[in-house]
Amino acid sequence: MKRILTFAILLALVVYLGDYLSAKFRIPGNRPVFESVEVQRDFAIYLKDRTIEYTGVTTAQQQCVLSLFPHFGDTPCWYLRRHTRQHVITDPGPSPLWFDLQ
Repeated sequence: MKRILTFAILLALVVYLGDYLSAKFRIPGNRPVFESVEVQRDFAIYLKDRTIEYTGVTTAQQQCVLSLFPHFGDTPCWYLRRHTRQHVITDPGPSPLWFDLQ
């Protein structure tokens, strides 16, 4: 069992390292590494009276990396193409429970 677990971890590391090197050095050939995908964002804004205000949907281009895993701080394109609708939640601030204790 220990050998199987070790083999699985090593295999995962080799796949991740190969994916990173492929993106870093543009292997195979001179392929593009980055692409842009159009995403739709809506914002949820927490108000002081404990209600949530939703803003309209805006569209924006988001950069993604053509790889299996996220690299260089970007999301993989295969994932971003499947999740084009994004909900952005603004910082609600301190917990409402904190205000009730005072």
